[in-house]
Parts: sequence; C-alpha cells; structure tokens
Amino acid sequence: MPQQAIRDILQLSPSAQTLSVSGWVRTFRSNRFIALNDGSCLDNLQCVVDFEAFDPEFLKRITTSACIRATGTLTASQGKGQSVELAVTKLEVLGDSNPEEYPLQPKKHSLEFLREIAHLRMRTNTFGAVMRVRHHAAFAVHRFFNEQGFFYLNTPIVTASDAEGAGELFRVTTLPAQNAATNDAGEVDFTKDFFGKSTNLTVSGQLEGELGAMALGKIYTFGPTFRAENSNTARHLAEFWMIEPEMAFYDLHANMDLAEAFTKSIIAYVLERCPEDLAFLDQRLAEEEQQKPKEQRSEQGLLDKLRFVQENPFVRLTYTEAVEILQRSKPNQKKQFQYPVEGWGIDLQSEHERYLVEKHFKAPVILYDYPANIKAFYMRLNEDGKTVRAMDVLFPGIGEIIGGSQREERHDVLVEKMKAVGIEPDHLDWYLDTRKFGTCVHAGFGMGFERMVQFITGMGNIRDVIPFPRTPGKAEF
Repeated sequence: MPQQAIRDILQLSPSAQTLSVSGWVRTFRSNRFIALNDGSCLDNLQCVVDFEAFDPEFLKRITTSACIRATGTLTASQGKGQSVELAVTKLEVLGDSNPEEYPLQPKKHSLEFLREIAHLRMRTNTFGAVMRVRHHAAFAVHRFFNEQGFFYLNTPIVTASDAEGAGELFRVTTLPAQNAATNDAGEVDFTKDFFGKSTNLTVSGQLEGELGAMALGKIYTFGPTFRAENSNTARHLAEFWMIEPEMAFYDLHANMDLAEAFTKSIIAYVLERCPEDLAFLDQRLAEEEQQKPKEQRSEQGLLDKLRFVQENPFVRLTYTEAVEILQRSKPNQKKQFQYPVEGWGIDLQSEHERYLVEKHFKAPVILYDYPANIKAFYMRLNEDGKTVRAMDVLFPGIGEIIGGSQREERHDVLVEKMKAVGIEPDHLDWYLDTRKFGTCVHAGFGMGFERMVQFITGMGNIRDVIPFPRTPGKAEF
C-alpha cells in the first residue's frame, strides 16, 4: 500500500479509496480517536478506531509518540476541526513509546526545557513549524540565485585563513592535545600537523568566494560557518549557516539592490508555501507578546512584520546621516539607550539599528559608507580616506540581518590595509593575485541564515531555529 503524506491526504475529498498512512500519535482519546502527525504539516489526521474490533491490550500500545501505520477509508468528518478523517480498518504499531518515560506530554513546555531534549523537540507543533519554514527558506535561497544566474560554489570548511581577522577560531589539528612537538622558538610545530600548517574551521567563505566571482561572474555560497565566540546570547551561535554571494562588476549600489531583492524573495516564497505554519507562529508570538509589559510589546504581529518588509522599499542612508538622527533622537537625549550615541565613529548597536527601522523610518533600512576603522580590511576605501563602501541591511525586531560591501579591488590599497590591521600579505598571496591578474569592481554580502529564519518565524532565541544548536558548553546530540 503506497504511503501518502498527511499534508496531501487532508486536501482530498471523502471517497471509498483505501489509504495507508504512517506517523506518530499525538493523542488517543476515548479509545477511539487518534490524532496522527507525520511531520509533513502542522495539522493532524484524525483516525477513527472501532475499539470493539481490536484487542484492548493492543490499544494500550497507542500512546503519545508511538509510531503507527493506519489503513482505512477516507470519510467526511463527523466532528469539528477537519473535513475528512480516516475510518481505520487495520492498525499496526511500528514503534512503541513508553508513556512513563516519554518526556513530551500533550501540554505546553518551555523553550528552555525543549532545548535540553532537542532530539525530540521537532515533534512539537512549534519546532515542526520552524523546521518546515527553515526548509522552504533554504530552498528559496537556492531558487533565487539560480534564477538570477548565479553559480553555487562550495568553499572550504577547513581553511588556513581568517577572513574577518577576528581570531575567534576553532583550531583543526591532528597533533596531540598535550606535549605537541615544538619548533626552535618553542611554539607548536604545525609543519608536523596533518595539513602542514595551522588550520581552523571557516569563519567565512567570502575570500574564496571572491576567487569564484573573478572567474564565473556571480557565485554564492551556502554552508556551515564557525565562530569560537564565548557569547551566551539569544543572537549568537558557535555553528551557523551563512549565505554569501559575490559578484564581479557590481558596485555598492548594485549590491544593495541585490540584497533587497534577495530578502524580499525569501519572505515572499515562505509566505506562499507556509501559510498554516506562519499563522500558527503568528498566534504563538501574539500570546508571547501579551506576557510582556505593554511598553515592551511589538507594534506588529509576525505576519504584519513579514509583509512590512516585503511590501516597503528599503530606506537607504549613510552611516553619517544615521548617527546624526540617533544623536538627535529622544532615547539618546533622555539617556534611554544602553549605549549612548556620542558621535561619529561609534559601532552601532542593535538598539540603535532597531530605533532607525521601527521608530524613525518605520521601514527596513540599509546603512552604507561606514567608518573604515570599524570595518574589515577588504572593504573598498572611499575617496574621503576615512569611510568604506560597506552596507548593513536592518530589519525590525532583529537589527542587522545582512552585512556586505564593495570589495577593495586596488592591489596597492588592499596591501596597505592588510598591513594596517596586522595581516601579513604573503599569507594571502592567493587572494591578492585576483588584484594583480584582471582585477575589477566587485561586491558581495553575507547573511546569517539562522538570523533570517529567526525573523521569519518570530522565535526570540536563535538556538530555536537550528535543529541542534552549538553554543559555549553545549555540543550535545
């Protein structure tokens, strides 16, 4: 008997057709009504059992999260909440679930508790919805770039470079943890390591992505990224997924155009493909907001926020203009910002970014032309000598969701910038070659995929939008 997904069965009309469906029991009421879910959608299929036709001892095995296969005919539902139900003629238990031991009972559990049992939390409505949205958002990423003529490039996960120059790296080594061989200077001798040099997990595929753009025109990467940042916040992960397009012949403004079109396309696709999951998450967020003090509640619901970004043109202004607005703002003048905006040159915080988006412009914002000394070495220096062609895309409720720039294509300028931040040009000679052999104007950006999924789902903690979060002290499952 062919298996059919519950998502598809619920779209069928009642008929005499025999169906077979497998899934996990959510509830079993009155020894008669099984709420069955197979993960294909938010809704359950009600399977109606004639308890007199089954052994009572067998029916005791129909417990929460037991895996079963039900066969029967699809009929019009006699109850509320669904249009069809399965009149069961055959029932099999594929996998028992001991109700005394199973930790997910049919009640509300805290997100903190569910993180401790991440291997089971995808069986809940909330995490099932989040993971389905995550899938469709990922598919939308590939769909967008494919339609725009980009090539998908797989950049290294193990690398000898630190693209950001931040030094927050996970070391990759086969050397012993203790008593590793040292050189004449008393330092670890990485020539005896597997790769013959010091290597780490990637913090970004950007530098290698630029190499691809200098040959293929337009590329994008979409893969795991790692930061050994000891940060226990709702916005940070040690392992996350990054999307990084790089484009030859793009300047800063073309880069901004692409970033705006890209984010809108993802949201539009998910709105189209996940209406039930988003409606559920919208209601969940509304209930969560009601628990907050009135002054801390969001003015927009989840669906409103998504349409807000999709339908509004992004406001574009320079960093300098943004600082002037923030300095004059009431929160700054009344000292309500945690980080006061004292003048030009500061690194803007999330509270500043959200003020610009949510209060001042009431629209998504792209800031550009940042001070050079707070941005990475590879960003193109402007003619004023103090700003670079960097951009950040800011969303409501989350702040920065994309960071990018026009890249520095001039060999001599790039070398000087590398030296100024302590990067030895010889270590990145392969990167500098693109500036020696056919350089051109080019640009790109990076989006943390989990940040995007967090925005789309309304989840307050980034650990709840990735199946198995990696954070300081946490590497279970």
